[in-house]
Amino acid sequence: MKNFDWTGFKKKIAVKAPPATIYAAWTKAEELEKWFLAEVKFLDQNNNLISKQAPAATGYSYEWKWYIYEDIMPGKITDANGKDFFQFTFEGECVVDVKLTMKGDYTVVELTQQNIPTDDNSKQFIRLGCASGWSFYLVNLKSVYEGGLDLRNKDEQLQLMINN
Repeated sequence: MKNFDWTGFKKKIAVKAPPATIYAAWTKAEELEKWFLAEVKFLDQNNNLISKQAPAATGYSYEWKWYIYEDIMPGKITDANGKDFFQFTFEGECVVDVKLTMKGDYTVVELTQQNIPTDDNSKQFIRLGCASGWSFYLVNLKSVYEGGLDLRNKDEQLQLMINN
């Protein structure tokens, strides 16, 4: 494990959907709630709640809530170009980049999470935990936008599953 990068990772998946659809999946609250989160709030620079149908923009903040978990995660949108790049803070000061590129009939989603602290807690819960979590959620993104099936566990009686 001497050469293992604890500070970041990349995940990629190809989704058979147009880039505009996948960009909206990351930037509109109503779309994020279809595949990723139980509840999404985006707030503009004046801390006003924006419509669930409006795309998030650079400088906005967010409050995200998952199924099963009570904690609300706050963060900031640090870059949103409106077509193929979206960047946000995550798990504190970590940064997540989402890049979209076309390959044939597919939109390739490349997610990079970086700036992960290297204390033992961050190694376990952010580096390893988020890498596993993003793997599932990217598969769920593909499932929802290619076939409509949401794979998330929403039953509070079923804790600690790979799909929550």
